[in-house]
Amino acid sequence: MTTVKNALVSASVLVALSSTNVANGSGVAEGANVVGSQKVTFKSGGVRMAGNLYLPPDYDVTRKYPAIVVAHPWGGVKEQTSGLYAQQLANKGFVTLAFDASHYGESGGEPRDLEDPADRVQDIRSAVGYLSNLSQVDSKRIGALGICAGGGYTLNEAQTDLRVRAVAGVVTYDIGAATREGIEGAPVSADNRKKLLENVDAQLTKESGGSPVLVEQLIPGREQWNGSTPNFMREAYDYYLTPHGSHPNARNLYVVTSPGLHMAYYPLEHMAEISPRPVLLIAGGKAETLKFSRDAYAMAQEPKELLVIPDASHFDLYDKPQYVDPAVAKLAEFFGRNL
Repeated sequence: MTTVKNALVSASVLVALSSTNVANGSGVAEGANVVGSQKVTFKSGGVRMAGNLYLPPDYDVTRKYPAIVVAHPWGGVKEQTSGLYAQQLANKGFVTLAFDASHYGESGGEPRDLEDPADRVQDIRSAVGYLSNLSQVDSKRIGALGICAGGGYTLNEAQTDLRVRAVAGVVTYDIGAATREGIEGAPVSADNRKKLLENVDAQLTKESGGSPVLVEQLIPGREQWNGSTPNFMREAYDYYLTPHGSHPNARNLYVVTSPGLHMAYYPLEHMAEISPRPVLLIAGGKAETLKFSRDAYAMAQEPKELLVIPDASHFDLYDKPQYVDPAVAKLAEFFGRNL
């Protein structure tokens, strides 16, 4: 059976799965069963969405609070890095919502493990609408935050959603550019782009004829490593396929035709449309994805900020306190000033 080989999509796949298990040392209990949190549901394009809503520790039912939607990376779930950032920002005084995107976790959507940019953007839009209708939320003070691929989707969504009053991305990942061009240290050649699309097309033809949707591993196991395996891939494995960051709802699978949807996706093309609403980009100084944050910053208009955290890799900014703490402090200051 023709498939999209891991070697052809490593740059597109491995960077985007940037999430960490907040049940392991991050301060968020499994299933978000912590004080000030509650499981919620809402609809996105007819799909039932599942989220964890976090409330400030001094929550007062008579008040209306600023609120923040938090979008997870490709392949992640709400119990991972988005839940970590959501809880920590709730502790700073915001109502926050971390949710499973369509096709993932406890949310609906078929086929499972499909990474469709259009669905991801609509999910964020629906989450904003959900928060706007909560009695404890001030609908004029809603912000959006995305991590890795969630950052690219969130910046894209905010370009045409004026309800988002301030937007931020942590290690923003442009899933379109990564598929077309790759990341630092893992470029994608023109031949590889052609082969990827040929494989996607072949599989789509089979599925049109009745074959089942094909899924494969998102991050390859150690048995596929060799001497040239990049450190980025090793970090991805450590994050998602060991107790460090694994979660049972994050299945390490992807629909192999997904990159065909990414190839023509340009989430940062209209960054200027966000202005005069403020934009914050946070990236790691040693991250292979730093270019995407710099690109987003360059295309945005004022007011805009770019914080590069020295010595942090892409994956460091998911649960390591020495990097997450300054990122959260900056996010709290940014949203506090602008919401």
